[in-house]
Amino acid sequence: MTTAPAADQRRLLDVQELDTRLAQLAHKRRSLPALARLVELDSQLADLDAALVTSRTAASDLRIEVAKAETDVDQVRSRAARNQARLDGGQVGAKDAQALTSELESLAARQAHLEDVELEVMERLEAHEAVLRDLEQAQGALVADRDKVVAERDAGYAELDAEAARVRAERERAAEGLDAGLVALYERLRGQLGGSGAAALRGNRCEGCRLDLNGQDLEVIRARPADAVVRCEECGRILVRLTDS
Repeated sequence: MTTAPAADQRRLLDVQELDTRLAQLAHKRRSLPALARLVELDSQLADLDAALVTSRTAASDLRIEVAKAETDVDQVRSRAARNQARLDGGQVGAKDAQALTSELESLAARQAHLEDVELEVMERLEAHEAVLRDLEQAQGALVADRDKVVAERDAGYAELDAEAARVRAERERAAEGLDAGLVALYERLRGQLGGSGAAALRGNRCEGCRLDLNGQDLEVIRARPADAVVRCEECGRILVRLTDS
């Protein structure tokens, strides 16, 4: 590729400007503040979910302990009630009555101990359920925050996508009818040079790499025909000569 109409070369700068704008929009889409906030919220939710699993497991274990303690107390109460009924019925001998009375005393002590155990486990369960409720409320708040941030992200996506669609349409119009060889070279260089394949020559400076051309290179460029496609000796981009260069 050695030549292309000078007008096409100048129009190529418009295409480059629009391509740069599209790249900026894509970067902005990848860098929305909502995305970083979502990463933070997802991390917090993961930690909270793990804490909830641990807390729910512990609460479940404590409920089993409470149920066992209640069963133990009920068994002792039932036995004491049966023994008391036998005594109250007056149909046991003196020796059996003495044994029943002694067992009732033991059962009363056993019941008091088991009720203390039951109360202690119930208090632990109550405290743990309070913690569990707090964790569930925190999870609900985080989920609500995340839903809000997702909505913000989607709104940002929609706005940027609409702008990108407008710029792409404008880019298609700007590139329509350009010299095919010039466009092919531009696209190849754009892929190699981080999205910038063409730059203006203003005075003696390449606007692509922001470096000044030496006098000898500048004289060679100025001597080339208007339709000659020239390249920056420093960065390799297509160098579009403007009237002030």
